[in-house]
Amino acid sequence: MKILVLGGNGFIGSHLVDNLLFHNHDVRVYDRSEEVFRNRLEGVEYRLAEFNNRDALGDSLKEIDVVVHLISTTSPSTSNIDPKYDIESNLIETIYLLEQCVLKNIRKIIFVSSGGTVYGEPASLPVSELAQLNPICSYGISKLAIEKYLFMFKKLYGLDYVILRPSNPYGERQSPYGNQGIIPIYLGKIYNGKPLEIWGNGDASRDYIYIGDLIDALYLVIAKNTNSVVYNIGIGEGHTIDKLVEIMGKVTGQEVKKIKMDARPTDVKEITLDINLAARELNLSPKVNLEEGITATWAFICELEQKSK
Repeated sequence: MKILVLGGNGFIGSHLVDNLLFHNHDVRVYDRSEEVFRNRLEGVEYRLAEFNNRDALGDSLKEIDVVVHLISTTSPSTSNIDPKYDIESNLIETIYLLEQCVLKNIRKIIFVSSGGTVYGEPASLPVSELAQLNPICSYGISKLAIEKYLFMFKKLYGLDYVILRPSNPYGERQSPYGNQGIIPIYLGKIYNGKPLEIWGNGDASRDYIYIGDLIDALYLVIAKNTNSVVYNIGIGEGHTIDKLVEIMGKVTGQEVKKIKMDARPTDVKEITLDINLAARELNLSPKVNLEEGITATWAFICELEQKSK
């Protein structure tokens, strides 16, 4: 198949491209910039443009079988600063993408939504795909709106789709210098002897998934027909911030300094995903536990920091 990966030079996208090349697919990458941590790969066609460059995006959809939509111009922590920008740059441009997919007879689109923000404060745990959806940040609202438009385009125009709602992905090639991805950000600070900002009391609990396990799920829904159209992808187990820091201290062997910060209003107290549907229908189960994944991420951080010196 010929597969277009929107956001293919980012953290998740770069790992997906590796997987698609391994399985001998033709890959086209559409992204705003080059990969940060490595050079272009042989056998990949690259298109560099902003998501709102409609001419470039439409042209990139030519002769494509499957589209994987990984682009987001905001993060959960930044989206509420300017919700209008979040809507314009993510939701509206995605609707244009869906229109073009219909016009160009795209076989299927895979959308990576959010396994945390679309649910909001869960009524019970773990959270299944059928749980009530009450996002409390613009990022989650936009993700959910895109999910609804995918349903509409399937109903009206027959555009096939699958939605993955991953928990918090982490691993190699996730930047320790950005504003999203607590694990690499914390590990980068530990490497440099800087204190970790702990928002709230450290008891906020999240479900974290190693990048390799998320990519396994992505490839399955690209390559196979699925019974369902929405899947939670996580490990089905929550870890508090304090537990996360404890594991990091064990893995790194470093003293971990902490600074307590006020809790943020957009942070959900606790969320763990119910992953039974993906286990039943896709035969998926996470292979990498949190300590193993943090160990691999720490090795990447160490190599990255050593190269920068």
